[in-house]
Amino acid sequence: VGPGSLAGVLAVAVRSVGFVSKLFAEGIEEIDAGQVEAVAATGASRGQMLLYAIVPQVRPVFTGVCIYRWDINVRESTVLGIVGAGGIGFALNEAILGLEWSRVGLILVVVLAVVIVSEAVSAYLRKRVT
Repeated sequence: VGPGSLAGVLAVAVRSVGFVSKLFAEGIEEIDAGQVEAVAATGASRGQMLLYAIVPQVRPVFTGVCIYRWDINVRESTVLGIVGAGGIGFALNEAILGLEWSRVGLILVVVLAVVIVSEAVSAYLRKRVT
């Protein structure tokens, strides 16, 4: 694939899919079978059991894992950019190499703002889910 934005997107995506899939599978394994049995006892179809017994138990886990991974991806994308995957990290590296310190400061403020907004949004979403 070579250096560039596509390589960075693929690196973040592959790692994220594996991470989220593993934790989501663990969340499914830990559901309360009693709720599934209770819904099944009402004569529910497989789809209804999934919709009314499994999904409500797994939704908070899945949402929490996705929000957590999103936070990580925001931070990783900056670091990947510094090593050649494009994005704001690439711009930061170019500014540092060019000794453009006012531009470096501006980029760092933008990165900090993105991280703070990301953290605020994730905290809000976590609070809504629980």
